[in-house]
Amino acid sequence: MTGNKIGTHEEWLAARDQLLVREKEYTRLGDEIARQRRALPWVPVEKEYRFDTDDGEKALVELFDGRSQLLIYHFMFGPSYAAGCPTNSSIADAVNGLLPHLHARDVTFVFVSRAPMEKLQAFKLRMGWSFPWVSSGRSDFNFDFGVSHTEQQMREALGPMLETLPPIAAQNASATGTDVVTYLSEGWGFNTFVRNDGAVYHAYSTTDRGVEFLMGYYGILDHAPKGRDEDGGFQLWIRRHDEYDHATTGSFNRV
Repeated sequence: MTGNKIGTHEEWLAARDQLLVREKEYTRLGDEIARQRRALPWVPVEKEYRFDTDDGEKALVELFDGRSQLLIYHFMFGPSYAAGCPTNSSIADAVNGLLPHLHARDVTFVFVSRAPMEKLQAFKLRMGWSFPWVSSGRSDFNFDFGVSHTEQQMREALGPMLETLPPIAAQNASATGTDVVTYLSEGWGFNTFVRNDGAVYHAYSTTDRGVEFLMGYYGILDHAPKGRDEDGGFQLWIRRHDEYDHATTGSFNRV
């Protein structure tokens, strides 16, 4: 256990009221940040990008599927990966069931990876997902939006840090059937686009911990008594949803 203070109901109420003030401040700050995000200038996308999809080759504008807003998550699944990244897979789990609600708000959500379609389709079938997943492997899309890099670029960028990366890098690299440099050459990120008067514009992007809003389980765990309970082992507990030890109850499997 965490050694939390044991108190009376009255003490809990007083502490809860203090916390509620901070929670309301946090909520209002989130609203203000969202307004600033929406106020960012739109940048015209002038390059012609083509994607392989379940229905053949399509242009970026066609990925909107008739809606005016397009959200893209760059899923870490490179051409040489044997399987998709476990952490990215957990994000896909969280998004998959939300599509009808997003469509109702004029939003299309698409996952993009550089792996060929046959690999994406096979992994999607294994995971039981229904969201649109397209391949940008034959275009510069991932590179132009700063998500993917060549292995040489990644090796040079990491330099001495290659020996001090957090354990999750090696764990996920192994889970995808690659080495660390190859694995990290495919970054993760989130980009949004808008279609207006026949033109497509880039509206927003984020990466690193900026994508945590897509990891619905973290928001839930943040409200659990023990929180994320990662104890310095950042994300080491995350597995693809068909790889957890469901036979274990009442305990927390750690790596």
